[in-house]
Order: sequence, then C-alpha cells, then structure tokens
Amino acid sequence: MSLRLIFMGTPDFAVPTLLELVAHGHEIVAVYTRAAKPSGRGMKLQPTPVEAQATRLGIPVLTPTTLKTPEAEATFRAHQADAAVVVAYGMILPQNILDVPELGCFNLHGSLLPRWRGAAPLNRAIMADDAESGVMVMKMDVGLDTGDVAMAERLPISDAMTASDLHDDLAPLGADLMVRAIGALERGRLQLSPQSEAGVTYAAKIDKAEAKIDWTRPAREVLRHIHGLSPFPGAWCEVPLEGEMVRVKILRCALAGSHGAPGDLLDERLTIACGDGAIRLVELQRAGKQPMKAVDFLRGTPLAPPLRLL
Repeated sequence: MSLRLIFMGTPDFAVPTLLELVAHGHEIVAVYTRAAKPSGRGMKLQPTPVEAQATRLGIPVLTPTTLKTPEAEATFRAHQADAAVVVAYGMILPQNILDVPELGCFNLHGSLLPRWRGAAPLNRAIMADDAESGVMVMKMDVGLDTGDVAMAERLPISDAMTASDLHDDLAPLGADLMVRAIGALERGRLQLSPQSEAGVTYAAKIDKAEAKIDWTRPAREVLRHIHGLSPFPGAWCEVPLEGEMVRVKILRCALAGSHGAPGDLLDERLTIACGDGAIRLVELQRAGKQPMKAVDFLRGTPLAPPLRLL
C-alpha cells in the first residue's frame, strides 16, 4: 500500500526527499515547484533542481505563480492526493489549499522548532552559535512554521561547519525522516504535538547588508558569521591588493591563538586579528573568481604584515 502524494519543493535541499518517497513506493501524482529562471552566461531558462528530477522520473510538473485563485485550488484538488509533502517550496500555501488533502500537508523544516521559524534557519543557527540544528516534520497550518510537529532528528554544529555543510548533512537526514513520517501517516500512527510557546525565534531572510565582516567582534563570532553566510551571500571584507581595496569573500576559516588590532594581518598564513582572538582564513573568493584555498590564494597574491583588512 502507498499514498498518493503531491510533492512541493524547489532547491537541492528538497531533492533527496522526493527521491526517497519515490523509492519507498509512494505515488507522486504531481510536483509543484517554482518556475524556471534564466541563468548562466547564455541566460537560458534553468529548471529548479526539483523540476529536473521530476522530469527525469516522468512526474507531471506544475509551476503556478500563485495558489490563491479558484483555478489553482481546482487543479490542486483534481490530483486527488491523500497528502502533500512540502520541502523548501518557497510559496505560501493558503488555508483552502491546506484543507484539500484528506490527511493534510506536511513540511520538512530545517530547524528544531520552535527555534528558527522562517526563511533562513540553517544560516541563523550557525550565526547564533547554536550547538545543534536538525530537521522536523510539521503538519502545516496558515502560520509561519507554527504547525504541530511529529518527528525530529538532531545534528551537532561544529565550528568547522558552514551553511553549505549543514545543508548537505541535513538534506538526506530530512529525507529519511519524512519517509518515516509518511509511513507512520499511512499506518494511521503519526503522532503530532503542539509546538512549545517558549523559545520561539525567527530566521529572517539573509540580507546582503549583513555580509560585511566586523573584525571588532570576538573571533568566535566572526567565525560563525563567516560560516553562516558561506557560500551565499558570502561574508566579505576589503583587502589592500595591488594598490587598491579589493572585496574578497571569506568562505571558510578556523580559530587561531593570536592577538592584535582588529583587522590586522598577523602573519603570512592569513591569520587575522579580531576584537578578541584571531581567525585563520582557509578559503577565499575574489570577485569574479572561483573559490580558492588560502594556500593557492597566497601563491598568486602574497600578503604579509603590516596590512589591515577592512
């Protein structure tokens, strides 16, 4: 026995869940995703990662610009799905859509709710120096990630972990969790609990204005800021190169046991002083260039004290 499911998702993070549901025999009657966007040098329309996988699997794909019209509801209802699975879809589901599937709509969220409701939970968890993150399955309501939760998996956040690393670790963990949740739903054994009223935080969408590095902050805060924004939008600073200040993104770093004036280059290994302590840069990216390991960056651009990053 399997369920008839609508799958709603857009980025890479959602792909493992789609594949696992298919592998476990559930019938995906339709995939909803965001419309293809022009990308690359030729500005060709690029389907979302979810659309690309759905097309490969022969699943019908829909890319509505809104779900709030009677036509959108009628189309959604016509799939006759038992439930909907939503993973980073990127569009609000109105109440009339949530009410269509008999068993409900279930979201895979990349945080330990009620902490980090909203758009950027992975980034915010790292930037806030959280000790752990995770994924949760939630039965959706019209609130912002306020629905009852069913199951969770936890994952420690190390100082070496970037948002990209956390994403890559949580995506398969979440896929397995959702498959188990849908299996329990199918058997009528999925237990739901209201979210706690305590500990609610909101993961606001990342603003590019947040990306400039503040070297006056303690080293650990600087590290978590850098890793929380890696690889996108990428925390940046300005480095004096070839007689001008050049913007450089810092993608990966490590704590270092040195001290100095904030922003000062302390040695020839890219150790930078912070307000308290220092960090060593591990991976960088100049504008218009590919990301580079620090050793490769220094090979082409030798840097030595005295020098200050802004």
